[in-house]
Amino acid sequence: MADEELEAIRRQRMAQLQEKHGNSSNDQQGQQEAKQRENDIRNTILAQVLDQSARARLSNLALVKPEKAKAVENYLIQMAQFGQLGGKISESGLIEILEKVSQQTEKKTTVKFNRRRVMDSDEDDDD
Repeated sequence: MADEELEAIRRQRMAQLQEKHGNSSNDQQGQQEAKQRENDIRNTILAQVLDQSARARLSNLALVKPEKAKAVENYLIQMAQFGQLGGKISESGLIEILEKVSQQTEKKTTVKFNRRRVMDSDEDDDD
């Protein structure tokens, strides 16, 4: 009798684990589908906004500097959503936008020297 009860408990626990694992894989699959839909929408908007040479330049930039390419894509999508773009952007227009984004995200390095005043010979001169 104890073996049958133990086996029933095992089956229940296995069913719970399988159900839990199945739900997490469904969540992951749903997240992947949502991400794919977002990428499709982004690509559609960019295809409407950029001409062929500008898209090629942006994809080359994405290979080298993905963060900067993502920032430019976000900028273009935002401009398109607010209706600030008049027609398709050419490669030269994209270069101007790239320069703007580069200026905004440019990192400035500063170096600060802190010199310690240990055994400064000027202070001890009481001659």
